Amino acid sequence: MKESKLIEMQKKVEILGSALKKTLHRLDAVQDLAQGLLTSFQIHIGKDEWEKIVEQLKDINKREDVEQPVEKRS
Repeated sequence: MKESKLIEMQKKVEILGSALKKTLHRLDAVQDLAQGLLTSFQIHIGKDEWEKIVEQLKDINKREDVEQPVEKRS
């Protein structure tokens, strides 16, 4: 392979690496935002109401697991 082709490929790999790094930083920021919003919501609605919502979500999740055909589970 020609040296110029290798240099071009190296530059492309560096660009992709930089884009991936930037994306991961943004994903971390989104995760922090989501966790902060969730915590704020928990504080806002109170412990009892939060526990009711969690139980409702667990029930919905269990029903969905039961309703799914066996071949779709993984």
